[in-house]
Amino acid sequence: MDDGNRDDPGGTEAPRGARLARHWRGLAGWQQGLAVLAVGVVGFVLMLVLRPSPAEVEPPRQVPTVTTAEVRAAEGPIRVRGSGTVRPSAEVTVAPQVAGRVAWVSPSYVSGGRVRRGEPLFHIEPADFENAVEAAEAEVAERRVGVMEAEEEVALAREEWARLARREGLDSDPDSASALVLREPQLRAAQAALQSAEARLDDATLALERTWVRAPFDGVVREESVDLGQFVGSGQTVGRLYATEAVEIVVPMSDRQAALIGGLWNARAGNEETRIPARIEAGFGGRRYSWEAYVDRAETALDEETRTVDVVLRVPNAFAEDPEQPERPPLLLGTLTHADIEGRSFERYFVIPAAALRDEGVVWLVRSDTLLAMTPVELIQRVEDTAYVQGALEAGDPVVVSQLPYVTDGMAVRVAEPLETSSPAGSSR
Repeated sequence: MDDGNRDDPGGTEAPRGARLARHWRGLAGWQQGLAVLAVGVVGFVLMLVLRPSPAEVEPPRQVPTVTTAEVRAAEGPIRVRGSGTVRPSAEVTVAPQVAGRVAWVSPSYVSGGRVRRGEPLFHIEPADFENAVEAAEAEVAERRVGVMEAEEEVALAREEWARLARREGLDSDPDSASALVLREPQLRAAQAALQSAEARLDDATLALERTWVRAPFDGVVREESVDLGQFVGSGQTVGRLYATEAVEIVVPMSDRQAALIGGLWNARAGNEETRIPARIEAGFGGRRYSWEAYVDRAETALDEETRTVDVVLRVPNAFAEDPEQPERPPLLLGTLTHADIEGRSFERYFVIPAAALRDEGVVWLVRSDTLLAMTPVELIQRVEDTAYVQGALEAGDPVVVSQLPYVTDGMAVRVAEPLETSSPAGSSR
């Protein structure tokens, strides 16, 4: 039976497996764990060593996407944009020239009231002034009688001198006689007294007229402080009045902006020949309205704080109605306005979005739909989101308005949908 087991391979294999199992069970727990760990490490190393190498593939090239806008070409005068606050062209303090008690006040003489040139604002009690006029008139009448008497005495004196000259055989020429004999100084004194009385009458009459305080121009009452029965003194301020015929707007500008206005330093206040056309825009009630204006003058000194030039615009008929803008309100004082002033004329310039201007002198153009070209330009002016430039550009050129992390001349780009550019504000063709 033993011989049969040795010859049978299957018979010897079972005891060997049993011996291995008995040997494994005979190992300590830490020995079993160490064996399992060793087998795992060896398997992991074999996997790393025997794994196939990945194929080397070059990563695709990243082409940046840019947003572009079309360049617009223009010619003629440009509009120089600025802003300023409305102020009155003329403003006066209201004060009576004579003292007295207020006897009447116009219903229009209230804050915000409108008055016409020559319209009475209030009236001071005239009784004292009327009495002064009557007294002055009486004195004038008295002095006139005195002049008449002096003239009669001069005539009598001349006749007496002529009779005496004939009797005594003297020169009958009145010029040879003494002025005192002919009573001429007395006549001149009477005439001077009459002139003095007439001057006092004029003063009394003028003072009576000044009891009526009148508006010096068409205007609006800015403030008032007079009531019926109030005593006011001569020269006492009782209100303020500003003219409505025109208003002014002071527009601070940099030297670059001021240099774009042709003939600015030749503008003379009130001279129609040196006026430079302008246009004013202001908002009211959520809508925009416009007024025609002109450059009246420019201050000839820089502002010490802002280092800007103050350009003074004048807006005529700022309170008048406009048939083309029936709902347009008056151009109220203190309103912040935007001004477009007609500037120098250029044969050709280009309008681009301000975002396309790099470092105040370079734009990025897309050539052949894929290549970026860095093109130098000269900035004329920047108005809000629009820039006016000159340079090697053409109408319709796509200019890049988006930002890129890095830029090189001639780099490849992908163009997104181009932006639509609006008409240049204030430009003329």
